[in-house]
Amino acid sequence: MILGLDFPPISHVVEWPTLFGGDTFGVNKVVLLMWISVALVFALFYAARSRRQLVPTGAQNVAESTIEFVEDQIVMQTMGPDGLRFTPFLLTLFTFILTCNIWGLVPGAQMPVNARIALPMFMALLVYVIYNAVGIIRNGPIKYLKSIMFIPGVPWPMYFLLTPIELITRFITQPLSLAVRLFANMLAGHLLLVSFAVITQALVTTTIIGGALPLALLIFLSAFELLVAFLQAYIFTILAAVYIDAAMHPQH
Repeated sequence: MILGLDFPPISHVVEWPTLFGGDTFGVNKVVLLMWISVALVFALFYAARSRRQLVPTGAQNVAESTIEFVEDQIVMQTMGPDGLRFTPFLLTLFTFILTCNIWGLVPGAQMPVNARIALPMFMALLVYVIYNAVGIIRNGPIKYLKSIMFIPGVPWPMYFLLTPIELITRFITQPLSLAVRLFANMLAGHLLLVSFAVITQALVTTTIIGGALPLALLIFLSAFELLVAFLQAYIFTILAAVYIDAAMHPQH
C-alpha cells in the first residue's frame, strides 16, 4: 500500500477471488465493476435527459459533449451522415468502455475491467454480428459475400490468394484483433502500474530518497494510463464504425 492506494497482487490478473455465487456462476470484483459501469453510464444519460436546460450544465454538459465527440470525431469521420443512425450504439460502446477502463486508476478498485478478455471478446462479437448483419441486410447475402471475396481491379489469378485472406480477415481476424487489442493494452498498463507500485513501496520502505524517482514515474504512468484508457475506448469505437461502414458500402 502506497499513498493510500492498495494495488491488487499480480496473481489477480488471471484469477480473482469470488465474492459470492460459487465457482461456476460466481461474482467477483471485476464483475461488480462491470455492473457499476453499466449503472454509471445509464445514470449519466438519464440525468442529462431528465434535467435538460437551454444552457447545459453538469451531467447534461458532459453527455452533450460526449455525444458531439462521437458524432463529429467518430461517426462523421468514418461513416458520414449515413452512419448517424448508429450514433446511439457507438456512443454507448465508447462511454461503457471508457468507464470500464478508468477503474484501473480508481483507489480501492484499481482493476480495469477490460484487462480480462471476457468483456472485450463479448463486445467484439457484438460488433461482429452487427456489421455482418448490416452488410447482409443492406446488400443481400450474395452481393455482400461477393464484395468480400472479389476485390475490384485485381487480376483474377490473385483471387486464389486474396479471397481466402479477405474471408479470414472479415470473419476471424477483425473481431479477434478488436478484442485482443483492447484486452492487451489494458492488461499491459495494469501490470506496469502494479510493478512500479511494488518497486516504489519497497524503495520507500528502505529509503524515502531512493523511492522518489520510482514514485514520480508511477505518477506519470498513472496519468499516461488515463490517456491510454481514453485512446483504447476511442480506437475500439472508431474501428467498430469503420467495420460497419465497410459492410454498408462494399467496394462494388
